[in-house]
Amino acid sequence: MSFGDPNNPYGQQPGQPPQGQQPGYGYPQQAPQGVPPQGYGYPQQQPGQPYGGGYPQQAGYGGGMPELAHWGLRLGGLIIDGLILAVPYAVVAVGGAMGDGAGGVLAIIGFLGLIGVAIWLLYLEGSTGQTIGKKAVGIRLLREADGRPLGFGMAFVRRLAHFLDSAACYIGWLWPLWDSKKQTFADKVCSSVVVKAG
Repeated sequence: MSFGDPNNPYGQQPGQPPQGQQPGYGYPQQAPQGVPPQGYGYPQQQPGQPYGGGYPQQAGYGGGMPELAHWGLRLGGLIIDGLILAVPYAVVAVGGAMGDGAGGVLAIIGFLGLIGVAIWLLYLEGSTGQTIGKKAVGIRLLREADGRPLGFGMAFVRRLAHFLDSAACYIGWLWPLWDSKKQTFADKVCSSVVVKAG
């Protein structure tokens, strides 16, 4: 018997089923020419669709990206959130100015309140996309890729990334005025956008 002998069941070309059998379990299915193979857990490639298919549309996008929030709305939300944080900060300042034991206790209470309010605002922003200020002016912070809220961790990273907005003479805070996506430097680093809440 030789490799090409029709009586030899082992003489098939690699990857081909034995003669008279259909491809099935144990034999790879051949993909059409030019279509990359699909693995388990990946959506099937549709003709004319770019490879990978992109992200599915999420509930927040409803078929397209919502209108981007302009700089004035963003500033309004920031001011309202700043006023909320100013209350415990004022308690810290008053307590520190008193200089006695009661003032020290008041300063500690104010400081703990300041930390608590800041964490609460980060939680709201990460889980819903809206702080109190953003909700008041009707805007929402979302991930650019899929329109979902950032999550607490990324909201915290974005807050730290605002350092970049301030580092270059505060130009990053003004960047949304002329940027096509109306993003600050922190938004660009974290791939986030601020949109009008529907």
